[in-house]
Amino acid sequence: MRKIILIGSGGSGKSTLARSLGEKLGYPVDHLDVLLWRSNWEAVSREEQLQIQHTLTSRDTWIIDGNYGGTLDLRVNAADTIIFLDLPRTLCLYRALRRTWRYRKIGRPDMAVDCPEKLSFDFLKWIWRFPIDKRPSILSKLTALSDKQIIHLTSRRAVKQFLQSLPET
Repeated sequence: MRKIILIGSGGSGKSTLARSLGEKLGYPVDHLDVLLWRSNWEAVSREEQLQIQHTLTSRDTWIIDGNYGGTLDLRVNAADTIIFLDLPRTLCLYRALRRTWRYRKIGRPDMAVDCPEKLSFDFLKWIWRFPIDKRPSILSKLTALSDKQIIHLTSRRAVKQFLQSLPET
């Protein structure tokens, strides 16, 4: 595990696990939400998204968290390890709501500057429908990858056990 991506629903714990992995493994961690947004929720151009991710994935070791389906193949192809956080949608919804409340007046550490935490019906709907709309295609993509280490975590306990199983650096 030297080049790791984390994917999963909003609220699944991608950023939290990425930070924990970075501390445990000593690898740099990049949160796509920090890099692919400018202030006031202005998205960077597709060309800039690709350039940023090419730069990130050219390093010897890295951890990148974020879905961004339009550029997922770039990260999948460069990664040697893909971690899919496939947690229950009720847990993901709860975490998204809790995160919104926690960061309601301050910026999130894994979000671009001047992008205040917000919660919309569309985001909640995306989380709720993730198992129906996104999960099947993710599982299909992961099943087709024979040359990658796939780590499919489906519970908080599995995430904790995975972290505990890693050697200290």
